[in-house]
Amino acid sequence: MLANFFEYEFLQNTFYTGLLIGLIAPLLGTFIVVRRLSLIADALSHVTLAGIAFGLLLEKKYAVGITPFYTGMAFSVIASVFVEQLRRVYKAYQELAIPIILSGGVGLSVIFISLANGFNTDLYNYLFGSVSAVSRADMWMIIGISVIVLTTLFLFYKELFMLSFDEEHAVVSGIHSKRIHFLFIVLTALVIAASIRIVGVLLVSALMTLPVAASIRIAKGFKQTILLSIIFGETSVILGLISGYYFEIPPGGTIVVISIIILLICISVKRLWFTLSRKKAIQ
Repeated sequence: MLANFFEYEFLQNTFYTGLLIGLIAPLLGTFIVVRRLSLIADALSHVTLAGIAFGLLLEKKYAVGITPFYTGMAFSVIASVFVEQLRRVYKAYQELAIPIILSGGVGLSVIFISLANGFNTDLYNYLFGSVSAVSRADMWMIIGISVIVLTTLFLFYKELFMLSFDEEHAVVSGIHSKRIHFLFIVLTALVIAASIRIVGVLLVSALMTLPVAASIRIAKGFKQTILLSIIFGETSVILGLISGYYFEIPPGGTIVVISIIILLICISVKRLWFTLSRKKAIQ
């Protein structure tokens, strides 16, 4: 793969994009998990699928030259706005916003896929990721999204941290929670849209949650959780891309399997450490 990497542009695009996704997905995923919004990634990913299917429909039926990647991103961002609006409508049952958006995304996906005469190779690549699907234009778009995400998290880290752990105290301290919530949900939508080329729509939520779940088991603080999540995410993406390339299978599946293996190792290490510590305490 190393020899081919310098020869083929699509491999360079995929590898560089994968490194960025392995960074921003677990990074934002840490805040998502801490805020108990893990299912938001699933909801927005299904809406993104609807956007991709809509883009393929326009491309196939009406010869509209809009890349499905961009229609998927637009649908995801719009859905994130609706999630935030629904959370305000159902103040006592804010979690209802997620299944409502998820259901809408699934419904629209079925309709658009049917109108586009079913599945094709492009849609399959969007569903499960592809080593060869990332174009140079896609890579630059994802670089732009990564810069936006990293800059925003750097500027609003304190506010996001306080809202994640103690929202009432954050509001009393003068933080505009509604604006930060809105900004956070839009960032999540952008990261999901950026990740679909590598991981696939149906598996993108795993990259945002599994590295975080693994790091939580062994980390000793929030910043350490973020650092370990990024390390686990990058490891999963790199090994997943290499495995997907050599076995000629979608990288999304291999990335998720490797993430699960890392999670199981962390759980086992934590359990072993607890057992040894208990034995020492008894002695």
